[in-house]
Amino acid sequence: MRGFDDDDKPLLLGRRVSPGIKIVVVIAVSIALMMLDNAHDSLSPIRGTLAVALQPVQIAAEMPGDVVDYLGQYFDRGELISDNDALSQQVMLLKARLQKLAALEAENERIRALLASAKALDQNVLIARILSVTPDPYQHYIKLNKGSADGVFVGQALIDANGIMGQVTDVTPLDARAILITDSNHGIPVEINRTGLQTIAQGTGKSDALRLPFLANNADIEADDLLVSSGLGERYPAGYPVARVAHVAHQPGEEFLDVVAEPTAHLNQGREVLLVWTSDSASEPPPQDGLTTDGAKPSSMEADAAGAQ
Repeated sequence: MRGFDDDDKPLLLGRRVSPGIKIVVVIAVSIALMMLDNAHDSLSPIRGTLAVALQPVQIAAEMPGDVVDYLGQYFDRGELISDNDALSQQVMLLKARLQKLAALEAENERIRALLASAKALDQNVLIARILSVTPDPYQHYIKLNKGSADGVFVGQALIDANGIMGQVTDVTPLDARAILITDSNHGIPVEINRTGLQTIAQGTGKSDALRLPFLANNADIEADDLLVSSGLGERYPAGYPVARVAHVAHQPGEEFLDVVAEPTAHLNQGREVLLVWTSDSASEPPPQDGLTTDGAKPSSMEADAAGAQ
């Protein structure tokens, strides 16, 4: 048998080292290196070099996931478009609701003003909503959502928070029709609040103008004078604001002044009005002889006002 020579001894010694001892040695070396790095941070250059060297491996490992994400953007395009459309519709709906809230806020302010005006009155009142306005530019009528079932009667006065608007001309159980003071067929007995002088305010067919055609040239009236209802004719309760004088002109050779007044009521604004019951209001509609068939002013009003002067 051949003996072992010196060249075979290292190989045999290497084979005799068990795997368990190798693992223990590796662990011990690793722990020693970690403790050394933690204490003196001496292995930072080595870590940096390894990080740079392994960067291509990291990129290669992350590449499949990046490719999947990139391609997923194109496969999900239809879903993104659908989500965008849904969000656009939601934004439009929210904007519409915001506009509705603004309208409700304005309506709430108008109703508060009406209620504040009603609280200052001695009469009973009822809030009614304007359903429609006559499209004819030469007739100023409105339709209300209250009728005889609510106690509304022909001749009943309409006001808002700023003054008299008109009077009821036709009533059904569920709604009513009213003429505005600016209608050319309407007249209302008024008095100048400053002097007490009484006259008739006649509608002109324009929503922002009334005329006072029966004032003599020597009448005491000035611009900015307030006109209030006189109560003559028993159609409108006395003392309510009607208009404010905007223009007074003396016509040479004419018997009467040219006087234009602007209604104090907001006839073209708001959607609510107050129906007024005075102390002598009847629960049933009053006799019809005080109104013409088209809701014009009572024929006696002009004579009464002229006589009061």
